[in-house]
Parts: sequence; structure tokens; C-alpha cells
Amino acid sequence: MSKLEFSDDSEEMEQSEDQKPRRRKGWLFIGLILVIINLAVGAVGGVLGIVAISQKDSNLAKSLGLTGQISIPTTETKKTIIEESSAFIDTAKKISPAVVSVSTTSNAQDFFGQVVTQRGGGTGFIITADGLILTNKHVVENAGATYTVFTSDGKSYPTKIQSIDPLNDLAVLKIEANNLPVVELGDSDQLQVGQWVMAVGNALAKFNNTVTTGVISAKERQIQASDSSGASSENLEGLLQTDAAINPGNSGGPLVNMQGQVIGINTAVASDAQGIGFAIPINTAKSAIESIKKSGKIVRPYLGVRYIQITQDIAKQNNLPVQNGAWVLRGGGLGQVAVAPGSPADKAGIVENDIITVVGSDKIDENHSLSRLLQGYDIGNTVELTLLRSGQEKKVKVTLVAMQ
Repeated sequence: MSKLEFSDDSEEMEQSEDQKPRRRKGWLFIGLILVIINLAVGAVGGVLGIVAISQKDSNLAKSLGLTGQISIPTTETKKTIIEESSAFIDTAKKISPAVVSVSTTSNAQDFFGQVVTQRGGGTGFIITADGLILTNKHVVENAGATYTVFTSDGKSYPTKIQSIDPLNDLAVLKIEANNLPVVELGDSDQLQVGQWVMAVGNALAKFNNTVTTGVISAKERQIQASDSSGASSENLEGLLQTDAAINPGNSGGPLVNMQGQVIGINTAVASDAQGIGFAIPINTAKSAIESIKKSGKIVRPYLGVRYIQITQDIAKQNNLPVQNGAWVLRGGGLGQVAVAPGSPADKAGIVENDIITVVGSDKIDENHSLSRLLQGYDIGNTVELTLLRSGQEKKVKVTLVAMQ
């Protein structure tokens, strides 16, 4: 028997042509058989693996007290494009044409007696197409100053003060123009804490129509606001608090919702804080706007009493029978009285030390003062007041007149 060995290439070249094809075919047949066997083994192993895993999952489900078929959830990734800025862009485009800058120019003497020109500015917004503009009272409080309004298209107009609100930090200006863009007024009573808002104004009296955004941080705030010198101050109540940036020069500008409706008038900022600004709710100003449209000036209902807003501390210190109400008292100055002679309160029989607790059907409390509740009535309205006198409840009716 001959011995078979693997030979080198030179030896294979010496083999006959008849032997080469037979050997190659044999090797090809063997290789094909091996491939088929491997595929079969792999398929059987995969099936057995699946069965084993399924059996393992079934045992696990039983051990966990789960019955039925276990399905592995799949997630589908969807590409969603959200244009969050579109609402802000649309709001800015809607409100900006009706926002104006109010420039103030006045003369004053410096330390050396020389006359110098002082300049300042604020903001306002157009409420009628023929040129009525709402702003803050403190923006135009300098009676000796000259005021100029600059509209968003760059035009300037000499301005006169049409009317000053005797109760709120509001004023109405007038320019001679027609077909002006006007704002849309919203409903500030419907605002929710956390709602998006936008402030527009003449920031630093340099950058007109500056837009800032934020949220309603709180409602029904009460503050005592003063100018930078502290020479004059005013108690403001029922304010909206926002973290939308309100800078010097923004005073009198609109605070708007995401529908582009004015819901407040930017008024004050906490100088020692970050992102705390305040605005007068537009519903507070609506009666003033209607009054100016009807009579050309802002008129407010007048009762004719001086009072202290009762708090828990005041009630405790003075042993009062209630913790909320308007305590009728005279002022500290000479000649000041608790009830003005001839006033609606005087005619209704209200006297000093009476505590007014209810106006109509609305109770007086820390968020609803007597003066604020009276602003909800028109001149000539007859209103029933509930008061306490010497511990006894009493009801009186007053007919409101215009504040002089």
C-alpha cells in the first residue's frame, strides 16, 4: 500500500491531468457537507436557546406571580419640532406698534446755581386711534416739564397731560394724531400664577420697545412705591407681581399675555431684588379709561372718609372687634377730620370710629380695601355699606359723587 503525504506545489505539478479534477471534486464535496452540518447545528442551537430563554422567562413570571404572556414593549421615536418662540414673536409683533416712549425734558439749577437740562423717560401705550395714551402718573408728575411722545415708527408728537387719576398711579396723555394702532385690553381677573407674560417698554429711557418675558409670580400684592429720591411715595394695592424684567423707563408700559392683550401697566420694581416687578391690573384701569372717553378726564367715586386699613396687628393692639375693615379715623394733621363735611359719608350718618366691613356684598380685607372696592362703582350709584358702631352692626346707604 502506498503512503499518502501532503506534497508541495512542485510535486502536484508532476501529477497527471486525470488525477487533478477527481481530487478537487472530492475536497469540494467534503467542504459542502461540513457547511451544511454547521448550518444545521447552528439552527438547532438557536431554537434550543429560544426555548430555554422562554422557559426561563416563564419560570420567572411564575415566581413573581405573573400569569399570561409576557410582552416586551418597544418604543417608537418620533421627531417633533416645537417652535416655542413663535408665541412670543407673534405677541411682540402685535403689541409693539401701539407702544410709545415718553420723553421728559425739564430745567433745574445745579449746586452752583446754573440752569441745567434734565432728561428722563417712560413708556405708554395707545388706547384710542385719535391719540389717547395710558401711562403712569409718576412718569408725568413734573408739572414744569415738557413731554414728547415717540411712536414705534419714529415719529414724535408734542404731548399734553389729559388727566391724572386721583387714586391710582395712572395718567392719560393726548397727542394730535389719527388712525393710530391701538392695544387690545385683556381680563386681568382671569390671570393665573405661572402664566407667561411679556413686558414692553423704553428701558433706561434709551432702548425703546425693549421686550422681556416672564411669568405672573403672584397676584394681589400691596407695596409702598417711591421715586429714586424717596421724596414722594404712594401706597399701591392689588398689584400683579412678575419676574419679567422691568427696568427704569419701563414705567407705564404694557404687560401683556400671550394673546397680545394688555393685562397690566408696569409700575414698580424691587430695587434690592432680582426679578421682582409690579404692574397695575388692567381691570383697575378700565373704569378710568371709560371715564376719560366719556368726559375727557378721570373721575373716581368719592365717599369722604379717612380710614386705617385694619390688620391682625392693628386689631390686637387696639382691641378691635374685627380683624378686617376700614376704621374711620381723623388724620394726624391740623384740621383733618375723619368724615368730610357735606360728603356722601356725612350725609349717610357715618361718624368717627365706625368700622366699615362690607361694601355692597364684598367684604373688606387685606386684598380688598375700601377705596378699591368703591372703584367698582360709577358716579351716582347708591351703595349699601355695613359697619360696626360700638360693637353693633349697622347698614347705611350712600350715593357716590365725583372726587374733586
